[in-house]
Amino acid sequence: MTTPQLDRLGQHCQRLRLHRVEAELSTLLEQAAKKDLSYSDFLDEVLTLELRSKHEKHLAMRVSMARFPFQKSLDSFDWKFQPSIDPKVIKELASGRFIADGENVLLLGPPGVGKTHLAVALGLQACALGLRTMFTTAAGLIATLGKALYENRLEERLKLLTQPKLLLIDEIGYIPIDRQGANLFFQLISRRYERGSILLTSNQSLGAWGEVFGDTVIASAILDRLLHHATTINIKGESYRLKEKRRAGLLRTAPPLESPAE
Repeated sequence: MTTPQLDRLGQHCQRLRLHRVEAELSTLLEQAAKKDLSYSDFLDEVLTLELRSKHEKHLAMRVSMARFPFQKSLDSFDWKFQPSIDPKVIKELASGRFIADGENVLLLGPPGVGKTHLAVALGLQACALGLRTMFTTAAGLIATLGKALYENRLEERLKLLTQPKLLLIDEIGYIPIDRQGANLFFQLISRRYERGSILLTSNQSLGAWGEVFGDTVIASAILDRLLHHATTINIKGESYRLKEKRRAGLLRTAPPLESPAE
């Protein structure tokens, strides 16, 4: 192939935004010649390469925009360590059907049992399905909404938080929420009600949310909307972090308490 023709093909790829094909054009042409590919096979190979490249690029962008604290998949989750979790339920959630139906997910349990791991893994799966996703902690969310209220930009911020198909809110219950924060949280839940899915984690039982939000009426209103279409998963068991410390010999099992003398 002449250099002018190769240059012209490169320009065509650039104009059509076939960036991966443009970058590997010479190699693709050489491989096609060696394999003696038909026109249709070569075109299929080239377009498949470009589509795969665009998918990877868009996925990386969605993951970056989601702002996950880390990246862990469902494959790396230790199901044996948390037998209270039914893998079938989690894998069904990973299909993304709950997001398509505008439903919510509540992961409840003590610290260290894998709630955030599962939340991030399901969020990554949503990104892989092409869905816009956002991750935040409860404390970070309340602080963001409070700042927006102070700057008279609350409406703008609420609109932005309504856009993601899946909003992940981590660590509800770790830090008390004041009345203003509870009201702002309620406004967000109301905006997303039956419009977009929420996946949240909490170390508190639902019955204790009145104390978390400092107002049983607001807590009831929040739960009413969250639980209308929701899957609630209660996780029991030991903390992963305590398990690892025991393995490393950094934490010893406390001896059993002696019965008091009669």
